[in-house]
Amino acid sequence: MAGSLNRVMLIGRLTRDPELRYTPSGTAVCNLAIATNRYGSDPATGERKEFTDYHDVVVWNQGTRKLAETTAQYLQKGRLVYVEGRLQTRSWDDAQSGQKRYKTEVNANDVQFLDSAGRQEGAPSGDGGSAVPVAVPAGGDVDPDDIPF
Repeated sequence: MAGSLNRVMLIGRLTRDPELRYTPSGTAVCNLAIATNRYGSDPATGERKEFTDYHDVVVWNQGTRKLAETTAQYLQKGRLVYVEGRLQTRSWDDAQSGQKRYKTEVNANDVQFLDSAGRQEGAPSGDGGSAVPVAVPAGGDVDPDDIPF
């Protein structure tokens, strides 16, 4: 293979409300936490089982798109979202323990709002683009066998 690829696409629910803050230079940044479900077999019993993975997401404004601010304004805990971006690992020295710490996050370049729970009248769906067409059952879990691709 002649190159490399760092691309992440997630559909999941927010595990907490978005946190909007600003850098010292005034740039908006929004932090999200998303839970995704996957299905597999329980190694002990062989039964089909649901597993949950948790992802930290960082959303920045994209040029003239106020993606970080829009995300913080219209999303709340429990909302279903599609996030696309890249993985990024950052490190820092922990002042208390003196150890080097690492954190891997999804650096989002697109966020789409996939449900309308708690949605305010006239609220945009992410950047105005179309949402990923996945039928979501009333319980909110998406079984990979139900996805048409």
